Amino acid sequence: MAITYLKTADPRPAVENRQTRDIVAQMLATIETGGEAAVRHYAETLDGWTGDIVLSDKARQAAIRRVPEALQSDIRFAHANIRRFAEAQKTTMGECEVELMPGLVTGQKLIPVSSAGCYVPGGRYSHIASALMTITTAKVAGVPHITAVSPTRPRTGIPDAIVFAMDLAGADLILNLGGVQGIAAMAQGLFGARPADILVGPGNSYVAEAKRMLFGKVGIDMFAGPTDSLVVADATASAERIAWDLVSQAEHGADSPVWLVSTDRTLAETVMARVADLIDSLPPVNAAAARIAWAERAEVILCDNPEEAATVADRYAPEHLHVQAGDLDWWLGRLQAYGSLFLGHETTVSFGDKTSGPNHVLPTSGAARYTGGLSVHKFIKTVTWQRCNDAAAHELALRTARISRVEGMEGHARAAEMRMRP
Repeated sequence: MAITYLKTADPRPAVENRQTRDIVAQMLATIETGGEAAVRHYAETLDGWTGDIVLSDKARQAAIRRVPEALQSDIRFAHANIRRFAEAQKTTMGECEVELMPGLVTGQKLIPVSSAGCYVPGGRYSHIASALMTITTAKVAGVPHITAVSPTRPRTGIPDAIVFAMDLAGADLILNLGGVQGIAAMAQGLFGARPADILVGPGNSYVAEAKRMLFGKVGIDMFAGPTDSLVVADATASAERIAWDLVSQAEHGADSPVWLVSTDRTLAETVMARVADLIDSLPPVNAAAARIAWAERAEVILCDNPEEAATVADRYAPEHLHVQAGDLDWWLGRLQAYGSLFLGHETTVSFGDKTSGPNHVLPTSGAARYTGGLSVHKFIKTVTWQRCNDAAAHELALRTARISRVEGMEGHARAAEMRMRP
């Protein structure tokens, strides 16, 4: 293979990860002992929030009324697509019952978790779509109680549009909390929340680390790192569209990798030449993040043919994989490792991030090699059951006892043989 790197990324520093772990560990320990008082302290010192932690019904309705009708319509459009896709996913799941041998009946049952905690990022951007993606999916899965949290703005709390999206999607309880303290409050069941069985939703490095540390005590959707995106393109693609697709994903943050894998050198070089001007055209805050991401995290890779490009894409296992090339059906059948796949120049990752339906909470940092994104499946436990009559028990006991004794587990053997007695 003749793979050529036209642009390479800098190695990611490890010291920041250690510092983040230490800070999060201390915060979680403080909140575990200090409870709600500790959460309020962090909310005030980190976010400048001294108002109510629980968003009252009155405040919720007031926020909803302040959202312009046109924006409400857009959010409802996105919610409908996300809900319908989640409902379609749920139809792929099913319970079953099978008699494996005469008298031995086994089965599979689907049980939603009792409570979910949904984190909606705030900070630099107001992630309306994340509220829809997490809460709607939990609701469709049948979760009885859903708590949602999001970072507050000083004196105003959670942005009105996020509150509207949380309410529309079906949040039972909304807490004016962000960061580690929001995650911990949902995990512990503070401020009237039910202790979360599972925590879901994207967030910054501190939120991701808090979820990682709490995993085991509670479930989580995935270990999430910075968002990433890879475009595969051939000579038929538009350099302008690709450049914007890369820049739009780089604006997520300075640590968000974007990659271009192309079979056409002219296209790749044209994209590289165009990116700087597009970044400069963004608002200052967006441009600052995208400029660093492009300079330090972006890579441009030249391949000889589609198979070589597909091999590179599978190796990167990107969160978002966008193919802008010919023979899309070939790519759909060939590609094996991605969080979500976008086929053709007509679509864009921005659609998936906001409105098109499939969930945008996806595996990052190469995790798409072994897992998919958030879905109704994450909120539903697939459990099994079995029962048998005396005839089946006799046969099972004989074989179980023999295997148990070979393994050295005498107690298992005797427990099995008890079922042979009248």
